[in-house]
Amino acid sequence: MTGRRVVVIGGYGFFGRRLVERLAWQPDIHVIVAGRCPAEAQALVCQLRPQSRARLDAAVLDAMSADLPRELESLVPSTVVLASGPFQGQDYGVARACISSGANYIDLADARAFVCGIRGLESNAKAAGVFVSSGASSVPALSGAAVDHLARDMATLDTIDIGISPGNRTERGLATVKAILSYCGKPIPVDGPSRVIGWAGARRHRFPAPVGERWLSPCDVPDLTLLPGRYAGVPSVQFGAGLELGFLHRGMNAMAWAAGRGLVRDWSAHAPWLKRAADMFKSRGSDAGAMHVSVTGLRRDGVEVSRTWSLVATHRDGPYVPTLAAAALVRKLKEGALSAGATPCVGILSLENFEEESRDLNIHMAKGIA
Repeated sequence: MTGRRVVVIGGYGFFGRRLVERLAWQPDIHVIVAGRCPAEAQALVCQLRPQSRARLDAAVLDAMSADLPRELESLVPSTVVLASGPFQGQDYGVARACISSGANYIDLADARAFVCGIRGLESNAKAAGVFVSSGASSVPALSGAAVDHLARDMATLDTIDIGISPGNRTERGLATVKAILSYCGKPIPVDGPSRVIGWAGARRHRFPAPVGERWLSPCDVPDLTLLPGRYAGVPSVQFGAGLELGFLHRGMNAMAWAAGRGLVRDWSAHAPWLKRAADMFKSRGSDAGAMHVSVTGLRRDGVEVSRTWSLVATHRDGPYVPTLAAAALVRKLKEGALSAGATPCVGILSLENFEEESRDLNIHMAKGIA
């Protein structure tokens, strides 16, 4: 099982083009930028081809088409990366088409039900001898790798806390905005008696410089389901996302309040104009974003410990972070280092894999353990 011929669906989109840029640095692979707009795909190929170490081409492909299996087979891919979201509400049509054509499948999803449900394709993926993984993104792939690193010499974990806050001047895609708005004001399923509502309530977290202190509010991510059962102690998990500008963040809190009272049914339906409104303030704030993962628990010697891993991205390089896992998986497939089966992207990659893929970017990690 190899991954040398890589089709990136949505390869000229917000995250897709950044992934293609990362893959272009890998030698001995053939990257095909695919989507419904051949002009945009070809433009990206022409832009990257002079400096690319990979072979680059463009192709027309519609992931929503009934002819997808035939279109995919005509490209003869060894690996397909689905980079077009949002994944909330999507089915596994692309993954199933990949399995039927004998291609490995990777996606950049961070929707909890979508990522966790990929296990339902396990028997089909194994029978076809292909690797299928969902969630090759900041969560749960990178967050899970950070928890694995922090917990490596711990007997039990009590808590896991994850937070992400992008810089306000950093570009944001419409699909990402839709995904964020999809759970604004809606209940987030969590274990325990507490009722958690998306984007309701806020807490302060201090990230490393130059990011500093920012607001975080609850959001729905796969980690809430995937991480508790991975560690002894069955830790409680919380996740928060934040906007750099306080008035925009508090605006999200107000929107959650309105949705909770039935004044708005689904904020994601209003994503286009809400994005335009937020973009009016793009000149404010900074281009620095950050992510943190903190754990508490007992070391094997019985000592209580608290550890934090952090990532800081500057110079507008934050949007590359969700693409690093997919780039690392493509590299591993090329090396024949992954087994057939279908799984969420947790426990597959290490922090060292992410460091390798980000080595020429303005992305810096503090590992939290000496």
